[in-house]
Amino acid sequence: MNIVVYGATGNSGSEIVKELVARGHKVTGVARNVEKLKDVAGVTAKSDDLSNADAVAAIIKGADVVVSAYQPPAENTDKLIDVTKLEIEAVKKAGGPRLVVVGGAGQLEVAPGVTLIKSGYLPEAYMPIAVSHEKAAEVLKASDINWTYLAPAAYFVPGERTGKFRLGSKELVTQPNGESKISFADYAIALVDEIEKPKHEKQLFSVGY
Repeated sequence: MNIVVYGATGNSGSEIVKELVARGHKVTGVARNVEKLKDVAGVTAKSDDLSNADAVAAIIKGADVVVSAYQPPAENTDKLIDVTKLEIEAVKKAGGPRLVVVGGAGQLEVAPGVTLIKSGYLPEAYMPIAVSHEKAAEVLKASDINWTYLAPAAYFVPGERTGKFRLGSKELVTQPNGESKISFADYAIALVDEIEKPKHEKQLFSVGY
């Protein structure tokens, strides 16, 4: 498949690129600074800052899938909402490739009807990005494009590629001890699995150990 990855040099984006290349896909990696991508075998590097829908549309035209692993600046997490709107517009201009989004865990339920954001368990420092992810997901849900949103576990961290994880729907995936965790590498497996064999089109789903 022909796949474009935005945020290709970030924590999750770089692992997604690695997983896609390993599986033989044609990959275009997009980032503001593409120096890290120039020596990555099997990747065409392109520079873009997600500020212009026409520019994004030109990059993603002809792609089967667009992956957004965009990370907003810590001082303005709501930029994620504007970028999501821009990506939707660009997808339409480009003829409608599928948009697969690297999401956040805050909107996942820790009990029926109680999200992590509302639970009181989420540290205050993580609240802005969690709320921004929730709002961005609502923008996706209201759109008419073919989207998929994969929400990670609460702790989304560096770690080994084990290939062992569990999928959920709108609930936070936790271990018996209550810990909710997934490595960037295993998250990438789950996301690329979904790209290759779609089971959650126009849906949000979750992953964790």
